[in-house]
Amino acid sequence: MVSRWVIEVDRAFGETQTQDLRIEVHVALGIAGNGRDMMDAAKFHAWETNSFPYRSSRMYLWRRLAGQNWFRNNETELRAIAADELAIIERSNRKRLQIQVASKSRAKLEPLAQEFGGRIEKLPRDWLKRSLRRKTNPLQVGKKKLSIPAGAAFGTGEHATTSMSLRMLEQLTRDWNRGWSIVDLGTGTGILALAARCLGARRAIGIDNDAIAISTAKQNARLNRIRGVEFRVADVRDWKFPRAVDVITVNLFSELLIEIAPKLKSARWLILSGMSRAQELDVGRALTRNKIDIVGLLRRGKWVAILGRRR
Repeated sequence: MVSRWVIEVDRAFGETQTQDLRIEVHVALGIAGNGRDMMDAAKFHAWETNSFPYRSSRMYLWRRLAGQNWFRNNETELRAIAADELAIIERSNRKRLQIQVASKSRAKLEPLAQEFGGRIEKLPRDWLKRSLRRKTNPLQVGKKKLSIPAGAAFGTGEHATTSMSLRMLEQLTRDWNRGWSIVDLGTGTGILALAARCLGARRAIGIDNDAIAISTAKQNARLNRIRGVEFRVADVRDWKFPRAVDVITVNLFSELLIEIAPKLKSARWLILSGMSRAQELDVGRALTRNKIDIVGLLRRGKWVAILGRRR
């Protein structure tokens, strides 16, 4: 995964409009964004995948508070040390950011503390098990309710990017015959791929380069008794796309989305999210260059979802 920008919203957004939808999305607390619903840094990492989710794992967390100006001035140096382990947490009612990096080794975090200050904490051994105890409201998808634990991975349906994608997917496919196909890039918890099966997809593939996310997606498929979804650990830059697919859903950073735009033409329809309004124009230009028309837009707060169609 690319470095993460996390947003925690400390007030309820209420429910999405569902008068004409078969998907009810309850938007509540603990929301994270820019690619998928995210938890804090410690929950992002793919180490000790064979022990996921219940065996204990030692984890250390470096964190510090910083203003927007400080982060802009130090971002390059931070990324040089932390690479893709960097998580930036933004709370809606606070001006300062919380910057975090997690590691199995305290020694790996020492350079951050020496260079930027902050503190290093040792997390309890059952940190991952504790995260799995958090609950969210079930999602009504067609005739089935999906249960996605809030602490499981990256995407419970509560963040705007996910809920807008679900809404677009339902509206797009509501009159389709059963048997269509979908590829979900940046699948996280697998919520979109699982929802697609509930809405009539015959073949569903979920791709994520984080092994914990894929392990969690498989667990969520078992939890909801949904079969027929293939989850794979892969980098979307290198993964060989199917020659033809009905729908590709993409919940990734805008930079990565733009990079893989030429590969998205294998789909008749695209549902793209994970971008902010400030990134909308650049994404739109990339789609136009690759002969993909924008036929629908949803905006909620700073977030945008795009419905695209191949020419």
